[in-house]
Amino acid sequence: MILAVQALLALAYTVLAHTASARDDERIAAAALVVLAVMLTVAPMARRRAWAFALLPLLLAGVVVVYRAGPVAVPVLLVPVAFVAMVSWWFGRSLRAGQVPLITRIVAEIEHTPAPMMATDLRDYTRKLTAAWAWLLAALALVNLALALIAVPDGLLAQLGWHAPLTVTQTQWSWFANLCNYGIVGGFFFIEYHTRKRRFPGRYRNFFDFLRSLASLGPAFWKDFLR
Repeated sequence: MILAVQALLALAYTVLAHTASARDDERIAAAALVVLAVMLTVAPMARRRAWAFALLPLLLAGVVVVYRAGPVAVPVLLVPVAFVAMVSWWFGRSLRAGQVPLITRIVAEIEHTPAPMMATDLRDYTRKLTAAWAWLLAALALVNLALALIAVPDGLLAQLGWHAPLTVTQTQWSWFANLCNYGIVGGFFFIEYHTRKRRFPGRYRNFFDFLRSLASLGPAFWKDFLR
């Protein structure tokens, strides 16, 4: 249930952030940050964590301060960078010695096989795939940062009074940061599924069967997985 609420809040944030950039509307940008603050704290609040109830008012007060100060577009520009970089780090840290790569954990759970007992070729493939996700997301974070720097009229360099030799409009930045990111990630996910299906045949009937396999893992697995 909480994951569904967070997903809806994430969708609301994306729509608001894109609309704010397209219209250059600071009020909508502030509303997007409010939604983001709620999204970040709703899960710990549902678990009755006292720090989350204390943190949310502070985040909302911060939104008010930033809105009144003027540069409310700056945190909106940096959210995609921070989010994608964080997920890249999350994939990358699972590649450390003694850790089970994230994709290996998922596949092991789907196949009801402990990760050390998986076939060597499948275990190697899932480790390399985890690394590929980490690198892809790191590259996307850098592209998001570059576009945030050169966006006009409210990009990071423009906020400092610097004029970049190459610029993109705020709307162009938003199309990439708030929408194209998901398309690139979804496309990679879809292509990788077909690659895996050819390399390891007989595991999934079709793409929707694969998605059902992921969904069947249940909320308990994903809750632990996302920690």
